[in-house]
Amino acid sequence: MSRLRSPLIWFFSIFITCLISTSTIANQTSFRKIFQQAEKQIWQHNTARYQTLYQQLNYYPLQPYLDQQRLIYGMKLSYAEEISQFLQKYQGSPLDWPLRKKWLKYLAKRNQQILFQNFFISTSNVELTCQYYQYQLKSGVAESRVLPKLTSLWLVGKSQPKVCDPLFSRWQKAGYRTKDVIWKRIALAADGGKHTLIPYLTKLLPEKERYLGKLWHKVRRDPAYISKMNRFPQKSAKEATIAAYGLKRLIWRDPKKALKTYSKAIKVLPFTESQLQQIVLKFAIALASKDHKNSKEWLAKVDENLQSKNIVQWRMADLLRGQNWPEIKKSLIALPKKLHENNQWQYWYGRSLLATGDKVLGHEVLSKLADKRHYYGFLAASTIQQNVNLQNIPLEITNTEKMDLLKNPAAKRAFEFFHIGRFHSARREWNYWLSQLNDREKLVASRIAYEAKWFDRAIFTLSKVGYLNDVDLRFPLAFEDEITHSSSNYKINPAWAFAIARRESSFMADANSPAGAKGLMQVMPATAKQLHKRNVTNKFLMNANENIKLGTQYLKRLLDRHKGNQVLATAAYNAGPYRVKSWLKGLKSMPADIWIETIPYKETREYVKSVLAYQEIYQLKVGQNKSLFDQISKMSIGQ
Repeated sequence: MSRLRSPLIWFFSIFITCLISTSTIANQTSFRKIFQQAEKQIWQHNTARYQTLYQQLNYYPLQPYLDQQRLIYGMKLSYAEEISQFLQKYQGSPLDWPLRKKWLKYLAKRNQQILFQNFFISTSNVELTCQYYQYQLKSGVAESRVLPKLTSLWLVGKSQPKVCDPLFSRWQKAGYRTKDVIWKRIALAADGGKHTLIPYLTKLLPEKERYLGKLWHKVRRDPAYISKMNRFPQKSAKEATIAAYGLKRLIWRDPKKALKTYSKAIKVLPFTESQLQQIVLKFAIALASKDHKNSKEWLAKVDENLQSKNIVQWRMADLLRGQNWPEIKKSLIALPKKLHENNQWQYWYGRSLLATGDKVLGHEVLSKLADKRHYYGFLAASTIQQNVNLQNIPLEITNTEKMDLLKNPAAKRAFEFFHIGRFHSARREWNYWLSQLNDREKLVASRIAYEAKWFDRAIFTLSKVGYLNDVDLRFPLAFEDEITHSSSNYKINPAWAFAIARRESSFMADANSPAGAKGLMQVMPATAKQLHKRNVTNKFLMNANENIKLGTQYLKRLLDRHKGNQVLATAAYNAGPYRVKSWLKGLKSMPADIWIETIPYKETREYVKSVLAYQEIYQLKVGQNKSLFDQISKMSIGQ
């Protein structure tokens, strides 16, 4: 008998498979609707309506969230045993802490000291931690075991919850609140903490030292306050600490005043060698980033032991601006081997070799670099007219591996939340699931996420494991229809839009930056309002399609503003058009790769490099064979 199936049998098997698949999808959709209906009834969990919905969800991955919410909203002391069993079953998972936190607060409010201590686990929640320590002391635990732990709670640059006050009072009476501890907390409040705490802490100092707290406060509010040396009457080590802090802030605000103040301060204040080195380092970086006339002098002063990537970057930037190729080559050869072999400096070393006539070695250095899928690899390939190499090595994952991994309850919960659009909850479950996996399993998980169109988890997981060679998984054509359509509307290269979205959010539709940028292409609300010609809601900005429209429209506006120069438009998308305009003011013409290397803001500098490299990859993925870097290598920026 032939091993080939008849056409009829083949058709029937395909029909049955499709029918089962369609049925499964329908069932999942039904379960999701029932789950969402049950959530709305959680306040009436004793009703027949809720119980009917709940019973239909047996074996549905998100059913435990209904149990969690029922226990949270209907909390009673009589639930202690049920809560204990639930927390034990889901300990460490995202189902644990919301219930445990609410339960601990409930127990504290009712002064259930023994139950509280039984349910407490180590946490960053200061209020609950203080409550736990109080109950420990009340239950007879020795002060010597509890009070020393309070020092780290007190020693922060912000106010702590009032529930900690009785503990801190007991801690202070036991002699733990020393003058040195108070001084350290003032420094923490001044340097990055809440400066409004400083007046309170100042009162805790001995009277003769309170001027130091006041001095810290004034310098924190205005670093230029250090410019008059009569404000440092004792010329003490503590005064020097305050002055060093002020100088490191002042150099960014007012270089002229900072340089003048430094020249006076080093004559009268007892700076330590470490403080002086840190001041010099900060001055060197600040002046170099501002292209200050004294930057070279300060870069040369930096101690050899502090030769960070940052310092090397600015020393080389200073030389690159002047295109002093013999000196560039000499400086790069002198770098420590580890730095010299970095992709960045290998590119500039190759360029310096070509520029100084050493064509053979220059071509050899750049040819080796050109094989790398990297910004500098693409630059090198363009310089020596070599084809780009994406070094694509797709992951080989079996269906058995995927099916085995998806049996994990946390995985099921993560993907269910993703499919109903609750991305924050989905990521919490994903991270918990990932914490249980080895590296191979994480790679399998990344493929599963990619196939489910959960692109950001695939990207982040591959990066976490360190597997960077599956180009499709790392650079997916996510939201392809929307990005292609919108790019066409605004007449920009879709590969550029893909690259921007990939760099901004890794295709996370609900991305939200500390600066307030929203969504897939990280559009600022003010920019959206200007483009949309009306106020927009966060929900609108988090809609992937609307966000893509706004992002591509803004890219087109920046491109037009910079006369079609995509390098400048990309920099402006990150730093804003006015900053880019200030960087171009009075700039003499220089090659584009040098201008990119000397962008004052590190964030923007790295952003531009990433976007250009990503665009090169996406151009190949969408069938554009012309290299972006061939244009960049011929481009000049400036007047």
